[in-house]
Amino acid sequence: MQTFKDRLASLWPGERQSKIATDIDMTMAGFSRIWHEGGLPKAETLKRIKELKGCSIDWLLTGEGEPFPEQQTQAAHDTLGNPVNTEDFVYVPRYAIEAAAGHGSLVANEKPMFTMAFRKDWINSMISPEVSGLSVISVKGDSMEGVLNDGDTILVQQMNHIRRDGLYVLRINDNLLVKRLQLMPGNVVNVISANEAYPSFEIRLDSESDDVQIIGKVLWFGRYL
Repeated sequence: MQTFKDRLASLWPGERQSKIATDIDMTMAGFSRIWHEGGLPKAETLKRIKELKGCSIDWLLTGEGEPFPEQQTQAAHDTLGNPVNTEDFVYVPRYAIEAAAGHGSLVANEKPMFTMAFRKDWINSMISPEVSGLSVISVKGDSMEGVLNDGDTILVQQMNHIRRDGLYVLRINDNLLVKRLQLMPGNVVNVISANEAYPSFEIRLDSESDDVQIIGKVLWFGRYL
C-alpha cells in the first residue's frame, strides 16, 4: 500500500469515511485533508489509531516494517512440534465481517478477531505478488451459491477499482456484497449473482456518491466439508 490513506483504509475495511473519522476523533474537514489531499494526522490521532488497531505508527506513516509487530511470534512450531520459520509466512488479519452473498446487511466488528498465516511463496506465486492490503472475511447468504457458499471464507485484496471481470467485495449503502462484476462500456459495471433467484443490476463507477464503493477482489476461498 503506497499511501497513508491506503494503509488507514486497510484498518477499516469497507467502512465509510465518516465512521473512520468518528473512531479516530477527527472532524470530517480534518479527515478530508488526509483522505483527499494527502495530509497526515497529528501525533495524538496516530496514537489513537494505534490504540484502536494495534498497528505500528512507523508502518502507518511510511509503509515500512510490519503492520502489527506485537503480533509477530518469536518462536513457532507446527502441530508435530517441528520448528517453523515465521518469516516464511504472510500474516493476514481475519475480520468478523460477513459479505452478503444475497440480501443482507454488513455485520462487522472492525477489530481483527485473529491472524491467519499463509505461506509467503504460495501467496506470491499462486495468489498475488502484492501482499499488502490482504484480509480474510466470511460469506453470508445464497446469491453466489455454487461459486461461493454461505459460510465460506474468502481472502480479499483491497482495491478501490476493477482491473478486470471477476469476484469482488463491494459496499452499497451499509451493505457489503460479494458478487461477480463485469465491466461494461460507459464506466458501468454489471453486478451478477450466481443464483438466478437474484437479478443482476448495474452501478456506475463515475458516481460521486459515497453510497457505492469497491472494497477489494476475491483471490481465494476456503470451505468446510
